[in-house]
Amino acid sequence: MNLGILYGVFFVILGICVGSFSNVLIYRLPKKESINFPASHCTKCGHKLKWYHNIPLFSWIFLGGRCAFCKDKISIQYPIVEFLGGMLMFIAYYFEPNILKALILGLCFIILLALSAIDFKYKAVPDSLLYPSLVLALCYSIIDFKFDGVIAASVLAFAFFALRFIVSFCLKKEAMGPADIFIAGVIGAILGLRLGFASIFVAAILTLPAYAIVNKKGYELPFVPFLALGMLIVFCAKTETIWILNYIGGANV
Repeated sequence: MNLGILYGVFFVILGICVGSFSNVLIYRLPKKESINFPASHCTKCGHKLKWYHNIPLFSWIFLGGRCAFCKDKISIQYPIVEFLGGMLMFIAYYFEPNILKALILGLCFIILLALSAIDFKYKAVPDSLLYPSLVLALCYSIIDFKFDGVIAASVLAFAFFALRFIVSFCLKKEAMGPADIFIAGVIGAILGLRLGFASIFVAAILTLPAYAIVNKKGYELPFVPFLALGMLIVFCAKTETIWILNYIGGANV
């Protein structure tokens, strides 16, 4: 079998497994629970799960989306996050030719997935995930001894910090979350300066229709998921984005 296919399969399986673990993070970290204890259990009946109830993706399918003991429904979030974990890890492998960098990038993507899910549900994200995401992004940018990503991360993070200060001052209330500053740094480290700004623009465009819908219902819209999605879109469409930027600005990236 072609080595590239084997690597691809490995990255998908690894991503599904890491995605499964990220479900633990999504459920427990906002509640400030230990990620090690207690062992995996049904959140309804509290029964400890067998090892074969914890096979990522497949167990949920084979159990029909229900607990093996109390038959209570298991949230569809679990297989969705596991599936997305596999896809994100594959995307990292597909677009990043350096295997080590692809691995670091894939892990960073999955942490951003967990952060997005937590922010969407709780409107707040834990520092215990923000810091690793930024560290991984910086490692990705400097592993080949190039420091453009570090500079871009600093510029984007400062830009978000300044924007947050100005908007908060004008509105007389806190605008945006401090987590957005960290995510801006992650984006800069991975994409660089111009593509980083482009991804934030894409995130803003994606946010507008969603905000128009939920604002009528008084729902607070989390921005981290849109920042992460904007970054992923630009990352997957780097060539097209660079072409658009060059066409608009008449300059090289």
